[in-house]
Amino acid sequence: MKIFVTGGAGYIGSHTCLSLLEQGFEVTVYDNLINSNLEALRRIKTITGKQCKFVQGDLLDTGALDSALSAAEFQAVIHFAGLKSVGESVERPLAYYQNNVSGTLNLLNAMEKHQLFNVVFSSSATVYGEPEVLPLPETAGRSATNPYGQTKLMVEHVLEDLAASDPRWKIANLRYFNPVGAHSSGMIGEDPNGIPNNLLPFISQVAVGRREKVSVFGNDYDTVDGTGVRDYIHVVDLAEGHLAALRYLLSTDSGEFIPVNLGTGNGFSVLEMIEAFSKASCKSIPYEFVKRRSGDVAACYADARLAKEKFGWQAKLNLNDMCDDAWRWQVNNPNGY
Repeated sequence: MKIFVTGGAGYIGSHTCLSLLEQGFEVTVYDNLINSNLEALRRIKTITGKQCKFVQGDLLDTGALDSALSAAEFQAVIHFAGLKSVGESVERPLAYYQNNVSGTLNLLNAMEKHQLFNVVFSSSATVYGEPEVLPLPETAGRSATNPYGQTKLMVEHVLEDLAASDPRWKIANLRYFNPVGAHSSGMIGEDPNGIPNNLLPFISQVAVGRREKVSVFGNDYDTVDGTGVRDYIHVVDLAEGHLAALRYLLSTDSGEFIPVNLGTGNGFSVLEMIEAFSKASCKSIPYEFVKRRSGDVAACYADARLAKEKFGWQAKLNLNDMCDDAWRWQVNNPNGY
């Protein structure tokens, strides 16, 4: 069974491609390599003994996209490709709307042309904005608070309308919480460009000596220790969530738009993450409290029951696994790929 994966050389994409290959799928990766690395795909071949086909291309290049989809008879698309920094999206909204929204429209038009109607979309818990209730159910109100979240929410609306318009469209819309960790081999992991946007890679770069200390944004939230609480999910569990969603789509006859949270259902504070990583790395991790960031919420974690009910999936790896695997990746690759 042939699967077309946009953004497959990125952090979550590469771990999902590895799982796909291990479970017998044929994989074609379409990626512009702006925020990813071809070395990830080379290492996947080392780990699995199997190879992804690779096409370097951009979703804004409709000719290249059409050509890539013409190369084989694909059964489904897993769509990761897009820009992903909240802070950068505030500074460069046009780039985010063009890449994430226009790029997705190009992909959906190309899929329709090729009679390809199964898609797993990489959405985000940012579509919920300020949480109304915790844990967050899929039925919670959506009101993204930054351009990145808005692009995900816009695409969700497009996908909802598409599924309503044509029963051939089967769409799994996966809302990620906070992906962390790395493959247990230590060969593939998160390799952010420049200063990491996410907490765990920042902590691990401090632990390995690349950065001086962790800045903790706010210590006066109404949480267990005053620092922000988030639902961290191991990237390998997340990859397995995509395969579970894919299998569901391929096994069902009826078209639908299915929004599903991928999280653990548990929240950990920033200080709890620093402490857990300190234990995993056997390093003291210096940190300082700085003022809150605008747009940050006190706590956000998933109601993860629907994924189990619908796809038979739930997270299996715990906080220690996340920190151990992230540290192994960091030690083996102190400067990334």
